[in-house]
Amino acid sequence: MKKIFFALALILFAKFNAQGWKTDEQYIQKFATYAVEEMEKYKIPASITLAQGLLETGGGQSRLAQQGNNHFGIKCKEDWNGKTMTHTDDAPNECFRVYDDPRDSYEDHSKFLAYRPYYVNLFKLDMMDYKAWAHGLKKAGYATNPRYAYILIDKIEKNKLYEFDKTNSREVLYAVLKMYPDLKNDRIFMARLDQSGSSGNPVTVKVPYEQTSYAKQQKNVEKIVSKAETLQSILIKSHPNGGKKFVIVPEDIDLAAISKKFQITETTLMKWNELNGTQLKRNDILFLEHKSSTGNVATYKAQVGESMHDIAQKFGIKLKKLYSKNRMDYGQQPTSGQLIYLQSKKPKK
Repeated sequence: MKKIFFALALILFAKFNAQGWKTDEQYIQKFATYAVEEMEKYKIPASITLAQGLLETGGGQSRLAQQGNNHFGIKCKEDWNGKTMTHTDDAPNECFRVYDDPRDSYEDHSKFLAYRPYYVNLFKLDMMDYKAWAHGLKKAGYATNPRYAYILIDKIEKNKLYEFDKTNSREVLYAVLKMYPDLKNDRIFMARLDQSGSSGNPVTVKVPYEQTSYAKQQKNVEKIVSKAETLQSILIKSHPNGGKKFVIVPEDIDLAAISKKFQITETTLMKWNELNGTQLKRNDILFLEHKSSTGNVATYKAQVGESMHDIAQKFGIKLKKLYSKNRMDYGQQPTSGQLIYLQSKKPKK
């Protein structure tokens, strides 16, 4: 009986893990917002942008996307002065662009299409005609695969990406929720949805009645409103290291308040962030999921006064892994200018 239960648990665990962000559905949920924002700025259909991103990254699984935040396979070209990485594509060890954040990759893709003469005829097409855009991209030489247009169209129709051509940046998350109703049970997604519609709205709070002077009661009100406004201002961000969800603490606050806002237990948040206490300081980085085991850059020079925990939070790396990579005892702190290894293990002397 125990063996049967264990086997069933493994199956359920595998099924749960299969819903990771590396699937097409999770990719759409995560990056639809960027595609719609680019549509508003550059008049490129969001469906086309998302379909290209899905195709180029294999739903977020490609090496270029994970290590270089490059979602569209854009090569260095002569006008690129940013970071680069080598990757075998049409030829061995070609030069590809590296971005600090996936959002930068999305905007660079828009500029790539908008500012190059080969694609000028695309912008004469109806923005709602994704089929014409798909064939236009192939005709302009965006890809060498003769079936490129049909592959994009299949991606769009299979995933109903055309729905994003009809929305805007204020309502895109509602379109995502309509497409994937089960997201109502995802506390982080619902927090993103809440914050997307909260900008500029007044804060309503309940103030417990206390028989005291008006001045003292007024101070209580101001204190409660201030805390509510602080919590409302906390926005979820995607870390360059694997897109991990995190927030930046806007001012000194207790962990319990953030725990309540995102419905994640204090114990879990303390474990994910390797915290020894619950008092958070202004500008602290707090992750809302497990951190990575490795960094998105190779090394980093420690700054004056930085602890290993500071560096682990800055780069989204588990603290024990960071100590292990650098052959340091747990609790030992770096010196100013010390080279900290974030990917491979520090070479032995």
